[in-house]
Amino acid sequence: MDSLMPMLWETLFGFFALFVLTKVLGKTQISQLTAFDFIAALVLGELVGNALFDPKAGIMDIAFVVVLWGVLLYITELVTQKFKRTRGLLEGNPAIVIHKGQLIKEVMKKNKLDINQLQHLLRSKNAFSVQEVEYAILESDGSLSVLKKPEYQSPTKKDLNVAPGNAFLAVTLINDGEILWDNLREANLNEEWLHTELNRQNFQSVKDIFFAEYVPDKKLFILPFVERKQEQND
Repeated sequence: MDSLMPMLWETLFGFFALFVLTKVLGKTQISQLTAFDFIAALVLGELVGNALFDPKAGIMDIAFVVVLWGVLLYITELVTQKFKRTRGLLEGNPAIVIHKGQLIKEVMKKNKLDINQLQHLLRSKNAFSVQEVEYAILESDGSLSVLKKPEYQSPTKKDLNVAPGNAFLAVTLINDGEILWDNLREANLNEEWLHTELNRQNFQSVKDIFFAEYVPDKKLFILPFVERKQEQND
């Protein structure tokens, strides 16, 4: 048991150190994972993992590894922001794989992208045929940006000469049987109003509600707890 306690503290420290490092480096490390970011994450995990299971390594050794690697990543971010020419080397450049409806074979070959992978990426953008696409750009994080041909684009209210309405952000008021008080106050609502709306839809208790969402000028959207057997019977 005594030998496990140092590992416990080192693991907890490593966890929180990596968490803080992720916050410092920014969300782009997760949401826009480039090839360099992927390698950096693997190396950082390997360094911390080796330090945790090395009996000679203590908390200071783990802290040194995390801080050193974090400083290197931070410097790299500063360099790519200040010197634009380094971005292509470290983060990669977008590549046009479909140009005016034509597949660019050289670009696909350079990026190790075959037709099946391209079709998969297109389907994720609601383009189920290559014929629908005018331009497709392979981004540096591996995602695909698609511009459909005009005849395949969804018409907008402007195209249909329909007067646009106001746009509202939906607010979750109940989640897993509990009221989200911060959201309720932010929407300028109160508990009395919420219970009134629940009663209008024949719900007696907040604990019966799995999810409730509020959008101004619309009826409160409610999803109660439903068991699979009950759902099948209905």
